[in-house]
Amino acid sequence: MRLWTLHPKYLDAKGLAALWREALLAQKVLKGETRGYNNHPQLIRFRAQADPMAAIAKYLGYVYEEARQRGYRFDREKIEPSWTAARIPCTRGQLLYEWDHLKRKMMTRDSAHHAGKAEIAIPDPHPLFMIVSGDIEPWEHIRS
Repeated sequence: MRLWTLHPKYLDAKGLAALWREALLAQKVLKGETRGYNNHPQLIRFRAQADPMAAIAKYLGYVYEEARQRGYRFDREKIEPSWTAARIPCTRGQLLYEWDHLKRKMMTRDSAHHAGKAEIAIPDPHPLFMIVSGDIEPWEHIRS
């Protein structure tokens, strides 16, 4: 499961569809509708919110909007109705770590998509996140 700190506009078609599925799974986990993934580190920042369900719904809402702008037909009805969550702080180090991770994936999975984004040094975050100074988040599993 990867709930990107990056804005969904940077994801290729496969990545955006995967993010949609994974965020819907996260919503089920946070709602207590599944036994798997309960301790997944990607959920830590959502669980830390006053209303975790509102936070994941707002996250999904922005993913849905990106998909809709591209002409994809994601089902908005799958998102819980509350989108009233406050922005979540996330470190610049986390954003940059994820950006490097995504660029490596794109080089092999979709080089044409990657080519249009390779020169971006600091990407925009997902609108739910407010970037603050700091290193990679402690919950991140760093891959070499």
